[in-house]
Amino acid sequence: MSKKGGIFLKTYLDEYKRKLITAEQAAKLVKSNSIIEYGMFATKPVDFDAALAKRAGTDLQNVAIRATGSVLPIPEVIKNDPEQKTFQYFSWYFTALDRKAGDFGLSTHNPFNYHEATMLAYDPNFSRLWADVWVAQVTPMDKHGCFNFGIANSHSRGLALNAKIAIVEVNENLPRCLGGNDEYIHISEVDYIIEGSNSPIFTLPPAPEPSPAERRIAELIVEEIPDGACLQLGIGALPNLIGTMIAESDLKNLGIQSEMFCDAFVKMYEAGKITNSKKAYDINKSTYSFCLGTQETYEFLDDNPQLASCTVYYTNAPDRIAMHDNFISVNNILEVDLLSQVCSETFGLRQISGTGGQLDFVIGAFHSKNGKSFLAFTSTYKDKEGKIHSRIKPLLTPGAVVTVPRSVVHYLVTEYGKANLKGLSIWGRAEALINLAHPDFRDDLIKAAKEMKLWSRTNRIPF
Repeated sequence: MSKKGGIFLKTYLDEYKRKLITAEQAAKLVKSNSIIEYGMFATKPVDFDAALAKRAGTDLQNVAIRATGSVLPIPEVIKNDPEQKTFQYFSWYFTALDRKAGDFGLSTHNPFNYHEATMLAYDPNFSRLWADVWVAQVTPMDKHGCFNFGIANSHSRGLALNAKIAIVEVNENLPRCLGGNDEYIHISEVDYIIEGSNSPIFTLPPAPEPSPAERRIAELIVEEIPDGACLQLGIGALPNLIGTMIAESDLKNLGIQSEMFCDAFVKMYEAGKITNSKKAYDINKSTYSFCLGTQETYEFLDDNPQLASCTVYYTNAPDRIAMHDNFISVNNILEVDLLSQVCSETFGLRQISGTGGQLDFVIGAFHSKNGKSFLAFTSTYKDKEGKIHSRIKPLLTPGAVVTVPRSVVHYLVTEYGKANLKGLSIWGRAEALINLAHPDFRDDLIKAAKEMKLWSRTNRIPF
């Protein structure tokens, strides 16, 4: 290291020592009527959360805590304050953990389109939403005085810079994810530093064995992907299955621009399918904003110059997505009605997930030259009693939220086929949807379509 570099490092270390506090000292900085922003997904604070939770039931009151997709360990502020005397917990995107907490009234959803997150974090017009305290797990400081946001770039930098107090909780287990943009915060921009207990970073469990229906859906989508396509795969077993099939296919020169870097992308890299050579920008790099995956995937991300960690606006803004030719977007849905309204985030009034980036990529992929957006789902599901229900319904379940309006839906895919709904009449849409339904439910759907005046004498159903 040069003498000059050594001087800078010494300066950073001195500043580091001045700003170093314990998790308990950090928790004491929180005041009543505050907004606390936790890191997102697997970078939510662990030690700070435990210390803050100990203040439940004290003179501290009316503290709002916001997270983006909670994962294990269960936030202590939820566990220690079940009657919400001190804390109220909110999530920008519901996970399985958030759903369970929501069932007990312990978590509330904040709806938004994901690409807007960066705008909300930076734009002074939304300063009423900015946090009093921002705290998240980061990598250890590098020689330049920078802490990396690791597997959760998203809108972290904007949240941190515009919080009244910015605190980092250092975890040596967090992979360092290179930019891109906005992948770091400098020590000069941090108010306090917690040296965390280096708890393991949350990893997803192995994907379940795909069903025959899921395999058929994946096959129908993979056959639509051309060489040189730019891909976005959503969260869940089906997108990972599609990625695995791509890795085993003859496709070549594929690119990635995806809000989430999923496990299947690693398999595609190992199979030589990803070059990013045909992208409109970020040539030779896979662009993503966050990751939830296995330890193997985290190790692949660590210090990998083939990848670019970016803000979610950069990855998800529809106009930016559309700049890439042959953009292919794949996401899951929960149900769709005969009006072709898509719900991907609630079951009735029960919050299951969030809008996330689904609408962003549906719009962006359609506007890409030769691009296609696929919304995929098995035609049926079983309830707790084992009864089978159709995911294609006359009308959405009462209380269900419209995630993708009918005017925006492009391709829908089930194990019974795929349908491009663009330009179809309401009669044509109803017929196309009934063709995608399980045969056992088609007669009832036809009857409902007639009652809803979504049917004409010219409609035909080829069984």
